[in-house]
Amino acid sequence: MSKSKKKKSFNKRTLSNKILGIFSNNPTKSYNYKQIAQKFEIKDIATKQLITTILYEFVEYENLIEVYKGKFKFKSKGGFVTGTVDLTSKGYAHIITDDIENIVYVSKSNLNHALHNDKVKVYLYAKRKSRHFEGEVVEIIERTKSSFVGTLEITRNFAFLVPSSKTMPVDIFIPQKNLNKAENGQKVIAKIIDWPKRAKNPVGEIVEILGYPGENEAEIHAILAEFDLPLRFPDNIFKAADKIEENISKKEIAKRRDFRKITTFTIDPEDAKDFDDAISIEKINNGNWEIGIHIADVTHYINQETVVDKEAYKRATSIYLVDRVVPMLPERLSNNLCSLRANEDKLCFSAVFEIDKFANIHNEWFGKTIINSDRRFTYNEAQKVIETKTGELNKEILILNDIAIKLRQRRFENGAINIESSEVKFKLDELGKPVDVFFKESKEANHLVEEFMLLANKKVAEFIGKSKTNKKTKTFVYRIHDKPPQEKLFTFNNFIKRFGHKIQTKSNKSISGSINSLLKKVRGSNEQSIIETMAIRSMAKAEYSVKNIGHYGLSFDYYTHFTSPIRRYPDMMVHRLLERYLDNGKSVNNEKYIKMCKHSSEMEQKAEKAERASIKYKQVEFMQDKIGKVFEGIISGVTEWGIFVEIIENKCEGMIHLRELGDDFYIYDEDNKRIFGQRTNNQYVLGDKVRIIVASANLAKKQLDFKLVNKL
Repeated sequence: MSKSKKKKSFNKRTLSNKILGIFSNNPTKSYNYKQIAQKFEIKDIATKQLITTILYEFVEYENLIEVYKGKFKFKSKGGFVTGTVDLTSKGYAHIITDDIENIVYVSKSNLNHALHNDKVKVYLYAKRKSRHFEGEVVEIIERTKSSFVGTLEITRNFAFLVPSSKTMPVDIFIPQKNLNKAENGQKVIAKIIDWPKRAKNPVGEIVEILGYPGENEAEIHAILAEFDLPLRFPDNIFKAADKIEENISKKEIAKRRDFRKITTFTIDPEDAKDFDDAISIEKINNGNWEIGIHIADVTHYINQETVVDKEAYKRATSIYLVDRVVPMLPERLSNNLCSLRANEDKLCFSAVFEIDKFANIHNEWFGKTIINSDRRFTYNEAQKVIETKTGELNKEILILNDIAIKLRQRRFENGAINIESSEVKFKLDELGKPVDVFFKESKEANHLVEEFMLLANKKVAEFIGKSKTNKKTKTFVYRIHDKPPQEKLFTFNNFIKRFGHKIQTKSNKSISGSINSLLKKVRGSNEQSIIETMAIRSMAKAEYSVKNIGHYGLSFDYYTHFTSPIRRYPDMMVHRLLERYLDNGKSVNNEKYIKMCKHSSEMEQKAEKAERASIKYKQVEFMQDKIGKVFEGIISGVTEWGIFVEIIENKCEGMIHLRELGDDFYIYDEDNKRIFGQRTNNQYVLGDKVRIIVASANLAKKQLDFKLVNKL
């Protein structure tokens, strides 16, 4: 018995998407309504008329152009765009792309297993009037992340990894055979090994067991893994580092300028083991001072393209967490061969300046040196010398401090911004548990070192950036910082008005000058922390680039990173380039260094996020035994779901959920950074002082919940 052929039917939306698909997949071809109907085997007159209506709507919405009567062609750059997935907390995504100006919206059901930050190919649907483009992920070009940290939940027949990251929207299914001895409730790392097309959850295997929630090692390793940062060095890196020659040959010394008899010392934090930089000082015949900034010659020991170099590039930076440093280089290099330890001959790359007592620079020299540091000072020891004017090498330290003060003053006069927010530090017990919070503040000894490092970085950048061969600047690695975006300055100005302050925005110099005046004025006030935070948020991010635009925050036309090659790979890049150009070498490949700068900037941002996450974890841990206690705080953030409050005495931040404000229905006003009651008109604004009670401390989520006592 034969079956009658089923009639094809389309609703308008489905037909619109299919029609746009034909044009977008064939952007050079033109079609009329008959050809479209033929492709879909449409024969009824009503649907053919609908095709014509849709085609002219696409012309109106500028998706198609009518090339001649009744014949249409795709108008956009292409029916597909490539971009990066920006996944929202609600499950849908925006695609960040340069292909079109508009935002591309992708619903949760159309992501097709694409995850946050994946590079994808997106098929564009018909653009409706007054709406953004909508699309569907058709190809995952590059998976950014395939391993995830989370807590393991095991049942009798199966197991799931519940990811810690808010940007991983689904759990990972773990078959029993892939548990690899992991136990229920443990923090683990799982790798996705398969994701069947129609399956909601990917399939994974456990690749590392971190430990149980609440254990310090497990939590710190989980933070590193969450940001794809290394937990440890591979064995081959240690083996390669062990083979590096330690002895300094006479031949090598003969190539270098010898500073071993010149007074030289280091100033570093008390717990530092890797000493990147040393300072030498000697009075010369004309009464001026020859001051050397000596930087560990890391690239002497690490050749390009070796396994140690590749690992250093991959890491790009040392990572400074609350309870440890995850170094860029293995310990034999960072704490031994390259570290400028006292009373040991050490190889350096140096910037040497002739400076008078007014901090004017008369001559400069850059090159390879050998030094022998006379003394290792901690910041506290050097500060004591400055304050008491007595102690070992007091004459030299006081001269350097006097010059540093003048350099610093001149920098601010030239428009540098002076943000000195205090750094949160924890006193930890033997198990890594925080028993106290304190704030580290920079003093004159810190400023002394900072100014001479800034001087070296600036002058190295000028030396390469200003010198031109055949009117062409050589490729170099700069540390750049763009001027603040106008809209962020506008927001910042509106925010500080409620405290009775205002900044000038007419010119770069007026912006920096008025911000400095503001920060000086609020120092010691309740609102200091929040205003400093908002000032930082109004700034652009500093990054590495081969394209020099100067450094706005420091008010330098040329700036680089030369002074910390033990802990930053860009400094190693700068050392190699400077050495090459001092030897009259040709400019290096620009494209290669663009990629290296981009990678270094990205890794720096990951390291900063991990550092903040470790601080947040320790803050929550510190507050665990303070449930029910009352504190005074400042509203540090306002969102649609609640207000964030930073406790004044310890800078621990938590949230008061809107649902906890039971006296009214509150509305979020994003423009004015406030929430206000619909009935009472009570308002809570960024910067308001409040009294809170600690309600809960969730270590797993690194989250503190507060309840409001009253507004102060």
